[in-house]
Amino acid sequence: MKNRWLIAASAVGIHGSIGSVYAWSVFNLPLEQTFGWDRSAVASTFSLAIFFLGLSAAIMGHFVEKHGPRRAGLLAATFWGAGLLIAGFGTSVGNIYLLWLGYGVFGGIGLGIGYITPVSTLVKWFPDRRGFATGLAIMGFGFGAMIGGPVFGYLMENFSIPFTFYASGIAYMAVMYLSALYLERPPQGWMPDGMKEAVASGAQKITQDLTQQTANEAAKTAPFYWLWIMMFINISCGIGVIYSASPLAQETIGLSPTEAAAVVGLMAVFNGIGRLGWATLSDSLGRANTYIAFFVLQIALFAVLPNIGSVLMFQVVLFTIMTCYGGGFATLPAFIGDLFGTKQLGAIHGYILTAWAAAGLVGPQIAAYLRSVTGSYELTLYIFGGAFVVALGVAFMMKAYITKARGRLEAVTA
Repeated sequence: MKNRWLIAASAVGIHGSIGSVYAWSVFNLPLEQTFGWDRSAVASTFSLAIFFLGLSAAIMGHFVEKHGPRRAGLLAATFWGAGLLIAGFGTSVGNIYLLWLGYGVFGGIGLGIGYITPVSTLVKWFPDRRGFATGLAIMGFGFGAMIGGPVFGYLMENFSIPFTFYASGIAYMAVMYLSALYLERPPQGWMPDGMKEAVASGAQKITQDLTQQTANEAAKTAPFYWLWIMMFINISCGIGVIYSASPLAQETIGLSPTEAAAVVGLMAVFNGIGRLGWATLSDSLGRANTYIAFFVLQIALFAVLPNIGSVLMFQVVLFTIMTCYGGGFATLPAFIGDLFGTKQLGAIHGYILTAWAAAGLVGPQIAAYLRSVTGSYELTLYIFGGAFVVALGVAFMMKAYITKARGRLEAVTA
């Protein structure tokens, strides 16, 4: 029998490797200066990677469920590693199309498969702590940039851009291969030591999933689309803030470019902390209540952010927003399990992550357009705050649905 904590460590290994995509910004300036490529053309590499992440997660979720986490993890490692190697070759010959193909397309496919692969497995290994387990793995994705960013910067400064892609491709492929080889689903109905006895004696109660549905069945229900809408809004606004954080810090509170860069670096830390913290809290608070807390907090935070003059308060507000952004990702798989069961959790997770692909295109574009029209990010932040009012309304609809469905389920069980 596999050790579930080593399964969790393997999940962190995969997510930490692919999470380095959030450090893409360190490549922007070197690529522009070295090859003379247009800024928007370089930025398109990241947009392609996020787009193909969402697309491959939606398409390959069924592959994960059919073939298991080990084969899916090995496939993810192959695509992500090969994508970085192709990107290295592209930069060695100065061809941006090969960079797009490698990092954006191949790499993006590896990101999507790698993101969903460990999650449904972890939910099954931690029936007692669903939120904590998925938060632990997805925290690795948030922290991936914190490790990758400085390493990429060092390698580019001391070696070259192609060497950085080659080295990281080989290293991440090795880590992901080793991690994937340990992944395995537990036996049907498995529980950790002591849990079966506690359930049998009545000392511990298992909260039954509301339904057990396939991905295609779930996609025909209202709660599926409510989850999609909540994630789309949370991600769009979060990515919009990530995109504009540095200039916003300089314009709003007068930080220097170096100081603003330090703030952006710390955002990745709080993104990761939020993934573990909020997901763990959702085990006791409830998933719907956790999302309600996200949205109530962010309505207030986005309303005050444009008018803050204090450096300390600016960071407190910004970092709190980042915890909510990360927490939304980490709480999602456990929420899916509660609503639709674990039969095809990976496939359902993949479908809903199309919200990420859409948000990756919408959030930065809104921020950039309104900044160019108005000359500041103030209106953007107010619009994002208004979007969270819509998300809050959807979250209350979800809570009402769960309360009603839970009541019916308990009545039938009784």
